[in-house]
Amino acid sequence: MSDVSDVRDMSGDSGPGDAGLGDSSGRRGVTGDDPVLARIALGLEGVQAAQRGRTAEARASFEALWEALGERGDVFHRCVLAHYLADLQDDPRAELEWDRRALAAADSLTAERAQTYESALQVRAFYPSLHLNLASDHLKLGEPDLVREQLERAVRSLDALPEDDYSAGIRTAVDELRQRLR
Repeated sequence: MSDVSDVRDMSGDSGPGDAGLGDSSGRRGVTGDDPVLARIALGLEGVQAAQRGRTAEARASFEALWEALGERGDVFHRCVLAHYLADLQDDPRAELEWDRRALAAADSLTAERAQTYESALQVRAFYPSLHLNLASDHLKLGEPDLVREQLERAVRSLDALPEDDYSAGIRTAVDELRQRLR
């Protein structure tokens, strides 16, 4: 069984922790014609570099972009960016806060806005991964009741996922965490 921290694969392989928000490889394409998402995609190269030990550099780049967006910036951009910033945190509490920001942004995201990015994109499909990430955060913090709460929310939203490899990865990660908690 893999460690729950493995659910956050930012390597461009669309691992189960990336919330369906895309990656720099073009699968579930990130940028389209959106200049802010293009900047985020460039930052994803930084995420990949972070996996090679340059986390602080990538985090600083994304935090600067977050500051540029502001709390009132485009909700889709905030969701994507907060999701990736969570992955770059050294402190589990900071990771939890960024994952909460991603979830809050998703809660404010309309289908119409998401579909300006990709016509088939369904906001509901973000929730299994977002809740799985929060469950993972609470696991790292030793908060089993909150792990179970977030895991249950992830399970309840699995029906929003399409039948594809990415979604299978999310389902597998949920099942692995469920097994781990037994």
